[in-house]
Parts: sequence; structure tokens; C-alpha cells
Amino acid sequence: MDKAQQRQIAYAARNAQLDKDAVSAEICRRVVEQPWYRSARTVMWYLHCRSEVRTVPAVAAELEGGKRIAVPYCTVDTEGAKQLGLWHLETLDELRPGMWNILEPPRQRWLEPAKQIRPEELDAIIVPGVAFDKQGGRLGNGAGYYDRLLQKVCPDTVLAAVCYEAQLLPRIAMEAHDVFMDFVITEQAIYSGKGRACR
Repeated sequence: MDKAQQRQIAYAARNAQLDKDAVSAEICRRVVEQPWYRSARTVMWYLHCRSEVRTVPAVAAELEGGKRIAVPYCTVDTEGAKQLGLWHLETLDELRPGMWNILEPPRQRWLEPAKQIRPEELDAIIVPGVAFDKQGGRLGNGAGYYDRLLQKVCPDTVLAAVCYEAQLLPRIAMEAHDVFMDFVITEQAIYSGKGRACR
């Protein structure tokens, strides 16, 4: 089964997930209870869109608890290649709907020095995706934003995927540039992935 077929199956499963708010809350609860999360100084959370695991309520709670949080926004580097910028989020009020209606910082503030976080500063990343497997394989939307970010973070940065159990496939079709997750966290279990040690 190729990536296009895997995406089709996983999108359908994600869209069909019942009780998304409650199931997402359980997934996020599992995340914030992990020792690696509690000890992390800076964590990157994605801000959900469409039928993804809903993270915004958890982000709001973590901000209130004092966690240093980075959120991504879609931009390009100096050569025009797609990349994720990292914004130091202090309140959800800073955000506006951006590309694909995903919450992001206002474009006119992207270059504010005090709001920039470098990939090397991230202790953990909560990673979205279309589908995953229990070995930590990940299938994204195909734009490559996370592929490029994950090449820049420190080797000991924890990569934790979140998804509904229904998004798990027996095996993701991984390519040489793809990165395995350290953990895949669903509403039912926490799976230990291969991580980057397998490369």
C-alpha cells in the first residue's frame, strides 16, 4: 500500500472518530503526565485543524501552568523552501487564523526577536500526522514542513506523536528522509517508537 492509499484510509478514520473533544482530552492528558514532558523546559505543540487531535484546550491549560510553549507557523526560508517558524506563545489571544485556517501568530509579528524560538531549544515536540504505526512511523500531509523541522532539532529532543487509535496502520511506508517518533500516544495506549536511533 503506497502513501496515497494510506492517507486516504487514515483521513477517513480520523474524520469518522466519535467524541473528538473527549478523546482528544484523554490523549493530551496522557502527554502532559509523561516524565519527559514534565521535565521539558520548552515544548512545541501544534494547533489543531480539521479532524486532528484537538490540542488547543491543552495548550491553554499548559500556558496557565507556566510551561514555555512554542507553536509553529508555515513560512519559507531565505531560499524559498517551505519551513516551520517557531513562535514563543504566551497567550492564545496572540493568534489569528492563517494558512488552512490554522491558528498562528500575525504575519506582521513573525520577525519579532523576542518571540522567536530556535529548533535547538525544543526539549519535546508534540507531532501531528495523518497516520502512524506502533513502531513510530509517521505519515504527514505531504508538504514536508515537519520533515525539515525534525532535521534541525537536537538528537535528544523527544518526538511524541498524538493520534486517535483509529489512525494507526500496521506499517507506514517510510522513506529515507522520514523520521520515526519516540512515542505514539493515543487514547488507548502509549507506544514506544524506534525514534531516531534506528537511522
